[in-house]
Amino acid sequence: MNGQAQEIRNEVSRDYAQRIAAPNGCGCGALKPQSGPLATLAGYSAEQLATVPDSIAGSSFACGNPLAYAGVREGDVVLDLGSGAGLDLLLAARMVGPTGRVIGVDMTDAMIARANENIRAAKAGNVEVRKGLIEELPVEDGSVDWVISNCVINLSPEKEKVFAEIARVLKPGGTMLVSDIMAQDLPAELLTIPALYTSCIAGAISEEAYLSGMAQAGLVEGRVLDRLIYDAQQIEGYAEAALGEAFAATAEISGRIESYARELTGKIWSAKVYGRKPL
Repeated sequence: MNGQAQEIRNEVSRDYAQRIAAPNGCGCGALKPQSGPLATLAGYSAEQLATVPDSIAGSSFACGNPLAYAGVREGDVVLDLGSGAGLDLLLAARMVGPTGRVIGVDMTDAMIARANENIRAAKAGNVEVRKGLIEELPVEDGSVDWVISNCVINLSPEKEKVFAEIARVLKPGGTMLVSDIMAQDLPAELLTIPALYTSCIAGAISEEAYLSGMAQAGLVEGRVLDRLIYDAQQIEGYAEAALGEAFAATAEISGRIESYARELTGKIWSAKVYGRKPL
């Protein structure tokens, strides 16, 4: 396994274990308007949130609702990559019903433990969480109807493997529908800050690269269904909240937060991405 890639995974896992212990910490969801519940702003309706345990929205590091455009039906099998505290697992569980199945995969023990607590609280008997990497999914070939994910693929240091695994586990005709952060033309000096990687910025790629990676894995009809481009105020608020110590320790950068925010306007966005495995 690539040593640098594993180092990035370890950093991401450590960071998210700390965040789930203190869910008011920042995650991908820090890139959001400065009012209202995170999950609602990420595209979840009040009706959806009313069906899950009260604590789960505060533990969700979401940048969108991957189920918003999904035609998930009763009896389907849904796989959630980087399932975290389980918000999307529980919403999908209601959609697939008792004859369907929902599988979550996460690499962080603390996240898996929190998800299992929420699954038990919701009495969702059709959901399971497996420990594993999204680059090496512990899932059988051609066994799922849907692959969803919420602000996770950008964190992978080996995205080509993720797309290949998605194509492997989908049934013929199965659908990929994910929410993720995308970015382009970011200043090189920012890409070396670990906090920017674990906060879903430095590892983000452009739409063109994302769709190209999907196509190379054999997925077809790849396209962006929706996008939210972050403005300067959102980016500046995110930088101040998410980077704290990193910027404080890098004086030449911390003094430029406002100018960076202006420079990055239009270059960071969340998107819902669709693809399909051919029949």
